[in-house]
Amino acid sequence: MKVISAKEVEALFNDGKKLNIIDVRDVNEVEAGKIPGAVNIPLGLVEFRMHELDKSKEYIMVCRSGGRSGRATQFLESYGFNVINMAGGMLAWEGTVE
Repeated sequence: MKVISAKEVEALFNDGKKLNIIDVRDVNEVEAGKIPGAVNIPLGLVEFRMHELDKSKEYIMVCRSGGRSGRATQFLESYGFNVINMAGGMLAWEGTVE
């Protein structure tokens, strides 16, 4: 499983790179703030919504601490998606939130 740090994601974000971020936290968790532009697909719905994703794109998976996003990363990898887990999740994120 590929992993990226929150600092690396923040640097890419601040450089204006187009990132495809999937936040797998529950809706009520996301309401407290998410990385700008992140799409919320709760972990329990990833299997049912993966048809919305494009296998030619790279996705960064995010959750609260990195555990659920790690499971989502492994699951999507098994279906041929290019996914990276953000280590430490939102607890490690120091950038802006929306």
